[in-house]
Amino acid sequence: MKPESSSLKWASGEMTFDVFLGHRLVFGVGSLRGETACPWQTKRYRQENGRGQLHHKSGFRSGKVRQPLRVAKNFRMSDCPIGLPMLARNMKHPIAAPLLACLLVFGVLSCVRAQDEQAAKDQNDNGYAQISIFAKAIQLIRQDYVDGKKTSYHDLITAALKGMLSSLDPHSQFMDPNDFRDMQDDTRSRFNGLGIEVWMKNGLPTVVTAMEDTPAAKAGILSGDQILKINGASTERMDLQDAINILRGPAGRNVTLTLLRPSTKEIKDYTLERTEIKVQSVKGARLLDAELTGPFQIAYIRLIQFNEPTAEELSKALDELQKQGMQALILDLRNNPGGLLNSAVDVCAQFLPPNTKVVSTQGRVASQQHDYSTSGARKERPPFPMALLINEGSASGAEIVSGALKDLHRAILVGETTFGKGSVQNVMQLPDGSAVRFTTAKYYTPSKQVIQGNGVTPNIRVPMTAEQERALFTFRNADNVKPDEEKNIIKAKDPQTLRAIDALKGVMIYAQQNAPRGEAVKK
Repeated sequence: MKPESSSLKWASGEMTFDVFLGHRLVFGVGSLRGETACPWQTKRYRQENGRGQLHHKSGFRSGKVRQPLRVAKNFRMSDCPIGLPMLARNMKHPIAAPLLACLLVFGVLSCVRAQDEQAAKDQNDNGYAQISIFAKAIQLIRQDYVDGKKTSYHDLITAALKGMLSSLDPHSQFMDPNDFRDMQDDTRSRFNGLGIEVWMKNGLPTVVTAMEDTPAAKAGILSGDQILKINGASTERMDLQDAINILRGPAGRNVTLTLLRPSTKEIKDYTLERTEIKVQSVKGARLLDAELTGPFQIAYIRLIQFNEPTAEELSKALDELQKQGMQALILDLRNNPGGLLNSAVDVCAQFLPPNTKVVSTQGRVASQQHDYSTSGARKERPPFPMALLINEGSASGAEIVSGALKDLHRAILVGETTFGKGSVQNVMQLPDGSAVRFTTAKYYTPSKQVIQGNGVTPNIRVPMTAEQERALFTFRNADNVKPDEEKNIIKAKDPQTLRAIDALKGVMIYAQQNAPRGEAVKK
């Protein structure tokens, strides 16, 4: 029986040989077809100087290479990523020929595909080409869209900028001139609104915290509440800045929010009146009741936000408490949404030595690699024991402070893991008074822990129920609370503060027992 002959074709090259395994193969660019012909087998295959012979012990006629195999003009065997040259030199079985052909096709197609992918990538990164597509889309919309009132260049490009920034992450946004002015008012602790700090989570505006002494806090809105509707309009496809613009506005007007509380699956409507929000950064500075603290003078301070005056206000409060004999401090950062980075660093400077690294940022470009340290000049304070209270509503600047004081062993953290908002946003004003805000780096604590998405974990975990949080909110926002009422609320509804008091008492008792005579903590 005469074995079937098979032909291998690729570009301008052709190889003809007898295949004793009986596979008739025809190759074209990107194609492969095989047919079973006959069951003969061969012993070995030898290729020498472009000529090959097939040998079989039964003496059947051998075939030879009529023309050396040639591939595409610019293709070299050394370009193949799968070692085909070695295979070609060491073929000792007739199956190697069709296998070589298959691998050649695979290798060449892989190279072609890689070139196509690189070309597509180059096209995607070609700014002029992509901007021309954008300009063409605007031209078509302005030319043919049914409602010409919606097709001004300003409206179309503003909408595109909003979409572009919001597609990056929940913290990036485009701000028109009014939005930019509102943001500047924010950092100065004065604006009109409901007192809610929000961000986008799972596609919905979500409450980071309701600030004290605001309509939202007095109504009992809690961190983690999801805003389903604003004034009856669904927020499912609303971008963050549009939601903020509705929440804020002229004082004296009502806003109705439909909220989902994930912890209880409860959906509830709240009608709140906008008011002028004046954020006092430092609140509640006092010595706690002796019935709670025993023989020790434990002070309490609550930081609401990190704004321009925060560090100065805190310094004054600490001065006053030291005059009253403060021996230890509870710093309450619960439901503190953060604020200015420099303010957070300056707050840390109240408790750490000069030139101590507090936080670092790392971004894609070298200009975003920064270490932030306490200033060289600060008021000297004794290293009194400290406890920080944190919860899910503690974010951004509050996480920088808690992460630094924990890593540097300056304070005990009590409560629950923080929110996990640890990224840096740069705000850059544009020529028309608008601005873009986008993420440029992530925060790292002194021990190189990433805050973003992880939060800061407490040393002592003490959870609180929704009912306890509501009661604490009501207490904080009440006027003229008597000392006895405060003591009872802490005992009944604030297990985190109680646990912080116990921890500080333990530290001071230990210090008394181990201090040299005459240097023990005074009772």
